[in-house]
Amino acid sequence: MTNKQPPSEVYVDSLDQGVAVVRIDRPEAKNALNAAVRRQLAELFLSLTQDDAVNVIVLTGGEKVFVAGADVKEFASASPTEMYLRRNERFWEPIAHCPKPVIAAVNGFALGGGCELAMHCDIIIAGESARFGQPEVKLGLMPGAGGTQRLVRAVGKFQAMRILMTGCMVPAPEALAIGLVSEVVADHQTLQRAKALAEEISALPTLALEHIKDTVLSGADLPLESALVLERKAFQLLFDTADQKEGAAAFIEKRKACYRGES
Repeated sequence: MTNKQPPSEVYVDSLDQGVAVVRIDRPEAKNALNAAVRRQLAELFLSLTQDDAVNVIVLTGGEKVFVAGADVKEFASASPTEMYLRRNERFWEPIAHCPKPVIAAVNGFALGGGCELAMHCDIIIAGESARFGQPEVKLGLMPGAGGTQRLVRAVGKFQAMRILMTGCMVPAPEALAIGLVSEVVADHQTLQRAKALAEEISALPTLALEHIKDTVLSGADLPLESALVLERKAFQLLFDTADQKEGAAAFIEKRKACYRGES
């Protein structure tokens, strides 16, 4: 299934086995995030969130580049009030709040807004030549779409400070070592591996996946005891789902479970 409708620069490249592959396709600008791309991403994620045929989303920019950053031409001469009135945060919210698992398949540059976009995802599969970074400081700026907050949560204070304060690019193997990505594979296998992982996850109970994602993200900012209460309540609620009963029965009967995503 494809629904690319030119001149859209963001579209569903395929939908198969519950996995939607979303592609950013603006090669002449190295997939830089301008207002149109941000809006299209937000609209598409809202649509996919409501689509029962979609269990997992894979986000990619293609074989050569993920997203090289924000479109500098759109903000080079902007005033603080102009930036405020743009309210760009509203375009990030549908991705940040998507209840479904989101996997980034990253080849090439994931810089600035591109790195922030990847960090909005739940799992990052990187090609071996991928490069991550937050180079905003070199423009006299700082990240403004979660880069300082998500990066420090991913890699810790000292690595985050180095990356943010120097604007350096982090090669994929180093990104794996410091906890910024989930896996590193050969460049030509990046999307293939992301899709295979997405299909594996798509076959699992969707309500359990949704509770896992919500609990991990919500609990990260809570004191441990409060987070444990949140986890315990979510764990208990899943005992009211048909998929939990099916999973337990399949285990006892030594057969493959057939999950339906039903409450």
